[in-house]
Amino acid sequence: MKNKKQTGQRVFDYMIMGIVILISLFPFLWVFLSSFKTNSQILSSSFSLPTSLYLDGYRIALDKVDIISRFFTSLFVAGISTVLAVILYSMAGYVLARTEFKGKKIIFTLLISSMLIPSNAMVQPVYFVINKLGLYDTKAGLILIYTGFGMALSLFLMRNFFVAVPRELEEAAYMDGAGFLKTYTKIMLPLSKPAMASSAILTFIFSWNEFMYAMLLTSSEKNRTLPLTIKYFTSTFSFNYSSMFAALVMCILPTVVVYVILQEQIAESMVAGSVKG
Repeated sequence: MKNKKQTGQRVFDYMIMGIVILISLFPFLWVFLSSFKTNSQILSSSFSLPTSLYLDGYRIALDKVDIISRFFTSLFVAGISTVLAVILYSMAGYVLARTEFKGKKIIFTLLISSMLIPSNAMVQPVYFVINKLGLYDTKAGLILIYTGFGMALSLFLMRNFFVAVPRELEEAAYMDGAGFLKTYTKIMLPLSKPAMASSAILTFIFSWNEFMYAMLLTSSEKNRTLPLTIKYFTSTFSFNYSSMFAALVMCILPTVVVYVILQEQIAESMVAGSVKG
């Protein structure tokens, strides 16, 4: 009786997981398959499989917009933002986790509470600051903004991870003559790879997909990022669905690949700090 109950529970769990996976993957799979269909096939039967491998949609998309250039611009901006976020917020997280100073909890709370501020509410002040700094229409301006927006979540992950690490490791290092900085770089930093990986992935995905500030803070083609290409295709190819879907696939695929490869790192660090010892 117990085995039948466990089997039934397992079947139910798999059914729920299958439904969730189907709901999550269906939009991307539909766009991906539609990018290999002709416009007439999409309009006549949008949910059918492609009858042949139609690649003209990708060719037209690449001809109309310099997607390759925008791809590398996005890669540069997202990559630098990710590296800066990981370095800065790992150090800040370690200090907030291991040092005692007046107002530490208040500072941490204020920094984390920035997640509660809607991004739309910061459009005007961000635009004003970037203009005053002379960073309008520069990659440096986007990097600064994306690094700042990644602060709250990255700091939360890094600080929680360091809090969960036993203090005995640091005490042993101090007894061997290591200082605060050496203990951080030689012992704590290597241990924090799961949290660093999650911080890097989430910052990269946000920086890669961000649209509003990329449109607001850039005007020249050399500094335009890949998500802005979507706006161009939805207006230019409003009736050429094959090319529009091809452009969507090229914009979405890099982040999907990164997330699928490193998703375990995200799950591992999300529970960091939940168990002591």
